[in-house]
Amino acid sequence: MSEIQSLARGLKILDLLGRSQDGVSITELADTLGVDKGSASRLMSTLARYGYAEKDEANRRYHLGSQVVSLSRSVLARLPLREAAKPYLREMMEHTGECAHLAVPAQGRALYIDQVESPATLRVNAQVGTMNPLHCTALGKILLAFGDLELPLALETFTPHTITDPEALRHHMDEIRLLGYAVDDEEFDPGVRCIAVPVFDFRGKLAGSIGISGPATRVTHERLPELAATVIEVGKALSERMTFSR
Repeated sequence: MSEIQSLARGLKILDLLGRSQDGVSITELADTLGVDKGSASRLMSTLARYGYAEKDEANRRYHLGSQVVSLSRSVLARLPLREAAKPYLREMMEHTGECAHLAVPAQGRALYIDQVESPATLRVNAQVGTMNPLHCTALGKILLAFGDLELPLALETFTPHTITDPEALRHHMDEIRLLGYAVDDEEFDPGVRCIAVPVFDFRGKLAGSIGISGPATRVTHERLPELAATVIEVGKALSERMTFSR
């Protein structure tokens, strides 16, 4: 089947922008697409004109634009998991006092599709639409451990606690499956701990992951068993709810 080359390149650019945390330069874009810088610049300028890309004037790198966020929200609003999880996110937040999050796999990352914020002054928020790594976030680890994703080979370092050895990560996945929950122990953000569990659908397949995030001063090692028990309980209740969502 034939394709429209300029449209295909535009979609590739959006995919590239979505996977890049630091933005993309025109030179990098040209190299990736195999085109000259002039063509890359025109493609990016067109996306920027319609709000799908934004230029950081400080370093001249491009990021996803606000129009993508608008489209994402309309898609997220139609996800059955997101709708079913709303009361469970609130219950999780009320029982733990910490922000509750919901994620699904997307483009090799954990896509945060909903959250309920904690009323605490010091709290850990993750905006809906955020895409975080799998190997060093609790929600991402669950998607790796219980889903059918391949373990990433390149394990980026974010803090001194980040697991960067593939073999160590493989053993860690076994531990998570045994425990039934995952912990991010200041592995992605210093001073932040997170706990997450899997959510299964009516087929028994992984639908997503749900969990909490909070400052390490509150989510202490001593409190982890108590908090994990709450997250597990709420996660199981949501999985039971998803059994009837067809």
